[in-house]
Amino acid sequence: MTTTAPPRFIRCDQALAWGALQGHYEAHGRDFDLREAFARDPERAERFGLQAPEVFADLSRCPIDVAGTRLLIELARQCGVEARRDAMLAGEAINTTEGRAVLHTALRAPRGAAPFSDEVHDELERMLTFAEGIRNVGTSGIRDIVNIGIGGSDLGPQMAVPALDAWTHPGLRLHFVSNVDGHDLAQVLRRVHAHETLFVIASKTFTTQETMANAETALQWFRDQGRSDVERHFVACTAAPQVAAQFGIQTTFGFWDWVGGRYSMWSAIGLPIALAIGAEAFRSLLAGAHAMDRHFAEAPIEHNLPIRLGLMDVWLRNFCGAASRCVVPYHHGLRRLPAYLQQLEMESNGKRVDLAGQPLAQATSPVVWGEPGTNGQHAFFQMLHQGTDVIPVEFILVKHTAHAGQWSAEVLQRLEAQQRMLLANGLAQAQALMLGKTAEQARGESVPTAAPDADPELIARHRTFPGNRPSITLLLERLTPRSLGALIALYEHRVFTAGALWGINSFDQWGVELGKAMCKDLLPRLASGDVSGLDAATAGMLSRLR
Repeated sequence: MTTTAPPRFIRCDQALAWGALQGHYEAHGRDFDLREAFARDPERAERFGLQAPEVFADLSRCPIDVAGTRLLIELARQCGVEARRDAMLAGEAINTTEGRAVLHTALRAPRGAAPFSDEVHDELERMLTFAEGIRNVGTSGIRDIVNIGIGGSDLGPQMAVPALDAWTHPGLRLHFVSNVDGHDLAQVLRRVHAHETLFVIASKTFTTQETMANAETALQWFRDQGRSDVERHFVACTAAPQVAAQFGIQTTFGFWDWVGGRYSMWSAIGLPIALAIGAEAFRSLLAGAHAMDRHFAEAPIEHNLPIRLGLMDVWLRNFCGAASRCVVPYHHGLRRLPAYLQQLEMESNGKRVDLAGQPLAQATSPVVWGEPGTNGQHAFFQMLHQGTDVIPVEFILVKHTAHAGQWSAEVLQRLEAQQRMLLANGLAQAQALMLGKTAEQARGESVPTAAPDADPELIARHRTFPGNRPSITLLLERLTPRSLGALIALYEHRVFTAGALWGINSFDQWGVELGKAMCKDLLPRLASGDVSGLDAATAGMLSRLR
């Protein structure tokens, strides 16, 4: 297919390649069988493998052939994905509804290599110097860090700190509070001592309802313990330092309006990460993300992993009809990654109108969900294998592991054996999803757990697996600050690519606002009992809650 010069940005369903993809799906995609594809092409695994900084991706178990992949690449070119990427990296105001640039990549670029470089690096140096001072626990006296935030001010640090457990300071305990439900904060306060605790209040505006409610309760608890040195035990990560000062906080670390909440772990919002792993490891985290940024900026589409993943997301969502994607990291340290990715993807791309405010003709963000392997195997994998919905699964494997602490040779040997078992499980699940099990295979197996008088044919039908279920496998050699940085940046740019193809603004989040605004109206009504003007369902429930 000949490449045509497109307008700068056009929506995917308005591109010539979209119609070609629809035809290709009807002819070759609707009845695509992965098992047959591998039988026809012994080189398929190699052909659909992609290497990016710190991350290898196997896309060979996705239901698409080489010709379909070429059409997807052509779609990206016709939609101007590369031009939109370049506009973002240059600092153009691509967040059009809020009139803002989108420059989280500038937060991890070396000095002089991105817009606002001096401001970024000056604030980074301040933050890391502060973090190193706190990490000197003999001098600082701090043993517990309580991060109070929500959304992007919580999910990034809460994901990264356990992921980098092998690098965390052994003398510091990190706690994360986000829910306005007081049980979240109370269970943390029961475990800490005021004189040994640093509270990090993380809010871009310093007006976030849930965060400020928790912060005010924490401050009251702190004073109830007989403490008055708020300036020593409370710091703020915010773009509104003057509001933090009114709260009584003197030490603040700032960031800018071009840093979106769900892209903010690289900024001052990453202070809990820096406190946990230290300045050197935090810089390595930034370096890994920057390496992926350069790959995204420079690699041609054919070899550009974030773009190729974004294209595959569009194929699976809009052509194959996959309404959700399951993310299963086979590393306990990544147990909070699915929750982090829920916000990153669904808040970014859960939109129903395009950049011009016009209704979309195609679906956007899938539901993103998951749990660590092997836990998920004993919970929802039943549905993945034999349920009526075909749900693409994303496996994340880490080849080598690292365990913090001192262990005997015997314990280390056992931990290594468990790592092999973990990896074998990840490989087996991807294989089983693709291959399935025929009724004939099921008939030939002994089933000790079947009812003794059950019809063998009935049992065989129950034990048949359809197979041909798609998956992607991402492989890291090791989970380190650098590789984690690269992995998260990969997901960021993948989400950007899908949003650019759909022609939406991936960087606003108006859908977060409506319920919060209504809450402000309902909160005083819970005290007063006033139900005037409310719909009958809300009025009735409010009365029951009083």
